[in-house]
Amino acid sequence: MKRRKFIQSILGIVGLSLSTGLYAWLIEPFYLEFVKINMPIKHLPEHLEGATLMQISDIHVGNRFNWNYLIDSFKKAQKFNPDYVVYTGDFVSYENSTQIEQLKKVMKHAVKGKKGSIAILGNHDYGKNWKQNVVANEVSNVLNNIGVLMLRNEQTEIDGLHFIGIDDFWGTNFNPKKAFKNYNNKKPTVTLCHNPDVCDLDIWGDYDSWILSGHTHGGQCKPPFLNPPLLPVKNKKYTAGKIELSKNRTLYINRALGHLWQVRFNVRPEITIFRLSNTSNPSS
Repeated sequence: MKRRKFIQSILGIVGLSLSTGLYAWLIEPFYLEFVKINMPIKHLPEHLEGATLMQISDIHVGNRFNWNYLIDSFKKAQKFNPDYVVYTGDFVSYENSTQIEQLKKVMKHAVKGKKGSIAILGNHDYGKNWKQNVVANEVSNVLNNIGVLMLRNEQTEIDGLHFIGIDDFWGTNFNPKKAFKNYNNKKPTVTLCHNPDVCDLDIWGDYDSWILSGHTHGGQCKPPFLNPPLLPVKNKKYTAGKIELSKNRTLYINRALGHLWQVRFNVRPEITIFRLSNTSNPSS
């Protein structure tokens, strides 16, 4: 009897491990979650109260998973009809020029904001060892050509909302001083910065608004009640979600729509929808 119970226990463990592995491989990587969150912003004009800003990050077009899932996700996201859409980097998992052609096919279906669409680059958009400027330029061209404005250490304003786009921390064009040139903290502003470790650098001055990042994928696999074992950041507090920083800055880390490898556990892929509100409005 003891031997039978032992065998049953072993089979149960094997069965549980197998089912968990299949879930992490075949289900959760495509189990998209739309996360909705309020985004209070100082000096937001009245006509933008209740407007929506959608964040999409880390789509990783390439050969490591079926990127038709990305197109299906874009079609679902389009139904929310967002006012603004921001893409926070890592458009490709670059191997060769094929990924640029794949990206063109995927981005034909890109989600765009009614008012405007903005993007920044991530480390993978710089190709091998994050040093291939030609790849970064090609990715930028794909986005610009479909009407998504690529900000590379630049600012822009769309219908009263200001955006700052910082180029990737690990790439060859990281220049926050240029990005923040002539920044005015009396204007409602959102900053896009792929790698959240940049939040710990002495570059922010009097900036006191939102920072939208990606890069971490939330760790992609997270044991219940524990931190993810693998995070590509120095500051291990920067996993996913909303994080209050010093000097009234708020960081939000998107868990990524795509993935480097087709495996996720307890970290569903995410598209974030922010509802804009004025910080002085008590009903927001």
